[in-house]
Amino acid sequence: MSGMTGMGAAWRHLRTDRSAVGSRVDPAVVRRVLGAAVPHRRLLAGFGTVTVLDALLVVVTPLLVQRLVDDGIVAGEVGVIVWVAVAIAGVALVDAAFGVLGGWLSARIGEGLIRDLRIQVFGHVQRQGLAFFTRTQTGALVSRLNNDVVGAQRAFTTVLSNVVANSVSALVVGITMLALSWQVTLLCLVMFPLLFVVSRWVGARLAVLTREQMDGNADLGNVMTERFNVGGAMLLKLFGRRTEEDVNFALKATRVRDVGVRIALLTRLFASVMLLVPALATALVYGVGGYLVVRGELTLGTLLALATLLLRLLGPLQGLSNVRIDVMTALVSFERVFEVLDLPSTVVERADAVPLQFAAGSRGVRLELDHVGFAYPDPATTTLASLETVGGADRGRGSEPVLHDVTFVAEPGETVALVGPSGAGKTTITHLVARLYDVDRGTVRVAGHDVRAVTLDSLEDVVGYVTQDSHMFHDTIGANLRYARPDATDEQIWAALEAARIARLVRSLPQGLETVVGDRGYRLSGGERQRLAIARLLLKAPPLVVLDEATAHLDGESEQAVQEALATALDGRTSLVIAHRLSTVRSADQILVVDGGRIVEAGTHPELLARGGLYAQLHGTQLVDDTPVTR
Repeated sequence: MSGMTGMGAAWRHLRTDRSAVGSRVDPAVVRRVLGAAVPHRRLLAGFGTVTVLDALLVVVTPLLVQRLVDDGIVAGEVGVIVWVAVAIAGVALVDAAFGVLGGWLSARIGEGLIRDLRIQVFGHVQRQGLAFFTRTQTGALVSRLNNDVVGAQRAFTTVLSNVVANSVSALVVGITMLALSWQVTLLCLVMFPLLFVVSRWVGARLAVLTREQMDGNADLGNVMTERFNVGGAMLLKLFGRRTEEDVNFALKATRVRDVGVRIALLTRLFASVMLLVPALATALVYGVGGYLVVRGELTLGTLLALATLLLRLLGPLQGLSNVRIDVMTALVSFERVFEVLDLPSTVVERADAVPLQFAAGSRGVRLELDHVGFAYPDPATTTLASLETVGGADRGRGSEPVLHDVTFVAEPGETVALVGPSGAGKTTITHLVARLYDVDRGTVRVAGHDVRAVTLDSLEDVVGYVTQDSHMFHDTIGANLRYARPDATDEQIWAALEAARIARLVRSLPQGLETVVGDRGYRLSGGERQRLAIARLLLKAPPLVVLDEATAHLDGESEQAVQEALATALDGRTSLVIAHRLSTVRSADQILVVDGGRIVEAGTHPELLARGGLYAQLHGTQLVDDTPVTR
């Protein structure tokens, strides 16, 4: 661990973010940091002990060299030479052992802390409302789980060990050198202010360049992430912008290269100074010390010890000059992690929430929206500005109401369809049913319970959802289906696939249920992916089903097959269906026409056509006859 001092350690300090210099220590953050350390207190105590003992060994070898020369070589005592040489070897072995033990303790503490923080952040983010994810940039959020958590971990390992080891080493080495020869020590220390001046000058410029390099690399990463996924690659190929993309990427890569060259130049400059100052100080030690040896005021062994100690003083002094920067940088990382952990969710389970219960043996539940009003929450309350790279101008401004006095009832087993123009509020209504958002006014009830008064797990068990573009994980077909029901048997999975009219396709695949569907399911066609999503819903078998354009990606033949499957599988269950293609909802028990966030018409298909209102207009623009529109 003493090897952490020296030029390498000092160089790492220079790469620290100088933006932390002007920061102030927040006592609340410090208390939370100490709280995070509590589970690792025993390991931290052992780590601190090993670090201190290892730092103390810095002066042992130079003092042994002094004895070797003065009492052994100069005095001609072979026995002393042998025993001191053995002692030097022993110190080296102990130092190596401390290094291994300290590294193990550091890894246990650091990796344990990373694990704890990642689990906390991941769990907290999973419980955020949907509004959080609609504004947050995924890459920025993932960075909190990776880069910032790792940066916070440095406070307990690298920073802690450096501060403790450098403090102890500098103190012990300085005292030892003064005891050996205060004249030579003071003369040598005159050279070190030059090192500090150059260190800070280079560091200030290097911090700016390093941040620019990191931003440039992040920019390159964002470009590659967006272009290398299936959707981005398809867009690029369809619009044929390869040349422009090549030029744009080359410009970004060139900027990163230029910054890298400037960083390399500063690195070489600093490395040269790091070698020059110790060399000058060493020359001074040998010059002045040699003169004192000739005059008999200093022994040869003491001179060699001073020269060795001088080199061992360089790293600790350089490290201590950056203590505040290191500590503040680590605290900034903690603050960024705590920032996410402190963000409240817009959907919170009450402390007195009860499991949602409904009549035993019933396949459907009663759904009621009672004078519901809703506006999307203020962005300032749903996410962090630091997690948004664009779109932050509207933070602090709430949205206009999107639902006004929405009231309707779906009795158990009924199918209620929501139709209307785009942007009317249909999907928003279904989001309130699943409690992806909370209402501002009125009440949403499932099985007679206010959804805000029941546990989220029980509500999620009752409500099943299939969206227009259902998501699939980059996993096997079987794993994606079991996400709805982890304990499902293969027989139950195949039954769901049969009901969704996709079992024949899955059986034809070489790997069957073990076939990997690809990123977002893009190895499948839109219709195949949608039928798998319906199979996943059927496997869950919830009493309340929400279908948001669930058959939008199907051609006429596939749509007819899935509609028949849904009619059988959802028999007796309450269904809330959104459809722009009105041919898919003609048989609904109740059709609600939504416009401008209000229910403007309600009735059955024949009743609404007879009224000649908005529904009749929408029907007339879509259909020539009562057959589904084929794509």
